[in-house]
Amino acid sequence: MQIVSATEAKQAFGSIIDKAQREPIMIRKQNRDVAVIMSIADYQRITRTNIQEFQQFRENIGNKAQKRGLTEEKLNELLSDDQ
Repeated sequence: MQIVSATEAKQAFGSIIDKAQREPIMIRKQNRDVAVIMSIADYQRITRTNIQEFQQFRENIGNKAQKRGLTEEKLNELLSDDQ
């Protein structure tokens, strides 16, 4: 990953966007990493992966809860405001 200063990114924004199509570009400001510029393809791949991982996590938790006897009725009871 290439690292550039915020000043350099500001001055050469068009070039930075072009470079980001090949690899993510880390932006540093005052010796701190503050942002990453990446291609839309990389961004979509990352967000798609996160959604898939979350859906798998949710399914695993649901299966574990069901095996331990949690039903929709019990869940609704636990979540109701009447307690």
